Amino acid sequence: MSNRGFVVRAGVWLAIAAGWQHASADTALELAPIVVTATRVAESSAEVPASIDVVDRGTLRDGQLQVNLSESLLTVPGVSVQSRQNYAQDLQISVRGFGARSSFGVRGVRLYSDGIPGTMPDGQGQFSQFDLGSADHIEVLRGPFSALYGNSSGGVISVFTEDAKPGYSVDGTVEYGTFNTQRYALKTTGDDGFINYVVDASHFQTDGYRYHSDAERNNFNAKVRFDVNETSTLTVIGNAVQTPFVQDPLGLTRAQLATNPEQAGTGAIAYNTRKDLAQEQLGLVYDDKFTAHDDFTSTVYTGHRTTTQFQAIPQATQANAPLYPGGVIDLGRAYYGVDTHVTDQRDPADMPLQVTLGLSYDDLEEARKGYLDYVGSELGVEGAVRRDEANHVYDFDQYLQAQWDPAARWRLTAGVRNSAVDVSSHNHLPSATAPDSSVSYSAVDPVGGVTFRASSAVNLYASYGKGFETPTLNDLAYRSTDGSQPGLNLALKPARSNNYEVGVKAGNDIVRVNLAGFYIKTEDELAVLANTNGRTVDQNIGETTRHGVELAVDADLSRGFSARVAYTYIRAIVAQPYYTCVGTPCKQPTGTGPLPANYLLVAAGSYLPAVPMNTLYAGVTWKYPAIGFTATLETEGRARIYTDDRDSDAAAGYWVSNVRAGFQQESRHWRFSEFASLDNLANREYVGSVIVNESNSRFFEAAPGRTAYIMFNAGLRSD
Repeated sequence: MSNRGFVVRAGVWLAIAAGWQHASADTALELAPIVVTATRVAESSAEVPASIDVVDRGTLRDGQLQVNLSESLLTVPGVSVQSRQNYAQDLQISVRGFGARSSFGVRGVRLYSDGIPGTMPDGQGQFSQFDLGSADHIEVLRGPFSALYGNSSGGVISVFTEDAKPGYSVDGTVEYGTFNTQRYALKTTGDDGFINYVVDASHFQTDGYRYHSDAERNNFNAKVRFDVNETSTLTVIGNAVQTPFVQDPLGLTRAQLATNPEQAGTGAIAYNTRKDLAQEQLGLVYDDKFTAHDDFTSTVYTGHRTTTQFQAIPQATQANAPLYPGGVIDLGRAYYGVDTHVTDQRDPADMPLQVTLGLSYDDLEEARKGYLDYVGSELGVEGAVRRDEANHVYDFDQYLQAQWDPAARWRLTAGVRNSAVDVSSHNHLPSATAPDSSVSYSAVDPVGGVTFRASSAVNLYASYGKGFETPTLNDLAYRSTDGSQPGLNLALKPARSNNYEVGVKAGNDIVRVNLAGFYIKTEDELAVLANTNGRTVDQNIGETTRHGVELAVDADLSRGFSARVAYTYIRAIVAQPYYTCVGTPCKQPTGTGPLPANYLLVAAGSYLPAVPMNTLYAGVTWKYPAIGFTATLETEGRARIYTDDRDSDAAAGYWVSNVRAGFQQESRHWRFSEFASLDNLANREYVGSVIVNESNSRFFEAAPGRTAYIMFNAGLRSD
């Protein structure tokens, strides 16, 4: 899809949005103010000198499967969330290009659920424990102020569980759709003035779009809040996720994609590639307003996660390389942490001043094992142990942030976070050649911003911040793709960035517009050196730059119509040349001697893979309250994305349109809803995501054609 096409379509939608400003206020649905907690204190999003969007409950639930973040975050500019059609791998999530290269899980982006990190201290995160069925809203923070959340803060995605309304309720949901997709959920809520609780459980299963992509997932989420006294509350949050069996269809080559995009990749059937995981987590949040000016919040959490994954690594590769860590990855992770902060708010000389001082500690103990994935001639079964090590990561951070209004039109916001991350590894195999090792990283990241209230409807802002991203345990895990260089990849350094942003936030009760421009310069960017045989070797590639524009327009019109437009332009490129490895073998360069022939130069100016230059979302919703009817028509467009550092191949851009509609009925005690959705109306063939730098060129993960889903919900509520 050409840049010109994007500009034309964006211009049409902006022209429509401009016309909406003339809609009659007395017949329009007024836009509700957006309250956010990005600065750890609830306030209007228009006052924050940063790009932040909120996805509300209706967007999360009405006509949605409530399974993947990709369903709703496509409405947020600057964010790319691509569903792999592969539940054995997490979504491909990136914010302004951060995290796009991740080959496993989510990195470069901080994840939170009710204030509890979904990102471990090494910077690796998972989203599978996020329960969208009981979510009230999602906040998405981009830009310099993300650094106040610590390591790997290219952006921050926070999910918040709903609060129960007075009385009690019970809701049941049933969903069916294409590929034998099914979801069943049961939720109960209640509030008696002392205890406020929300408990939700769901089961999801699908045969998948591609062959060998069956999946099953069970989620549980509970939030219980107690009013300890008139000034303090205690909230208990518990959740669990279990995927007892998920098949992995792997990536496709260009030829396989052209022949049959539904097929499984090479070796998937022979080795029965699959994954299972289980996680349990418990957290406590204590809030106390202990004086008229001071608030205290402390969060403690603990959890355990196990993951087992069978890969399609040729038996000969494993047998012929004595140091190869095998085709089965077995991880056990125990973690805990605490975050405590105090906020003081005063008005000295009628100039409001807010100061927050806090500290956090997060700890992760990982047991990492590797096994052969064959026994004799039988493939896809757990064989002899090849790797057995204990890894430990912790971070200890302190942060300070302040907000001051020296005049009616001005607000100054600043902060600093001191971070220390320590990684250590101990090998348990008696014949191991990899010695025990450790490495430490640290950073002091300042941020600052200014907001100018140009008028009652327009705020201008500018901000700057430093950030850093440490290598994750998965980044450090391998120095070579064949095991010939055992031990952690301690040559990796953390990436460090300078982040600049300017913007305008304008709006009234009818139209709201947010426009931001950004520039990011990153040194020692973390990237993939090689990705083959189930092993990814990372490297630092020097300097990269990202610059772009984000635009979000919301409008409420007369006669029940409302609309949302989100557009992103980002140019993410390599600023310094470096080498990458294709084929095999691939090892971390030692810095001496000539490089092998399969190390190829990546030229300066090359585009970062998996980062689309243009994306556009446009959606129109019509509500007819008299009969409880809601309908949404939306279109998403994305420019092509490159598959590797050399830009040797790319997944083409696409336009996809979806529609969903439904009815809701309410009485004194009962509430019913019936929704249907139809995705990819034109039945287009396109690639939904890519596996970055896959050395065998198995880059592509195809998206499905036209799909249909129906959802039914019934709820009983007391007075």
